[in-house]
Amino acid sequence: MSLHILIDMNLSPDWTSLLRASGFSATHWSTVVRPGASDRQIMDWAVANGCVVLTHDLDFGTILALTHRSGPSVVQLRGQDVLPDRMGNLVVAALAQHETELESGALIVVEEAKNRVRILPI
Repeated sequence: MSLHILIDMNLSPDWTSLLRASGFSATHWSTVVRPGASDRQIMDWAVANGCVVLTHDLDFGTILALTHRSGPSVVQLRGQDVLPDRMGNLVVAALAQHETELESGALIVVEEAKNRVRILPI
């Protein structure tokens, strides 16, 4: 799999090992540069480095919608428990199923019951 996943600060660093074990390249934002960076800075870094952002933060989808940006792709987790042991299989399945859309530009919302895909720009 060719997707590189940038894991947002609001998610556990444990996502990194789960995604890597599933065949993805993954980096937690805390290991990049600035833990206190704004969402826009994270998005700009993700675009510059060819990453898909994995987040629990609704602001990324809002920024994509308001700016009509075509990237980066964002995978947004929805639910009370967004730890890897609870949602890991759902995320890995969504990444594999929607790899083509994510490579082209998409917002994917992953919930326990379903996934929603929006092609960028929105």
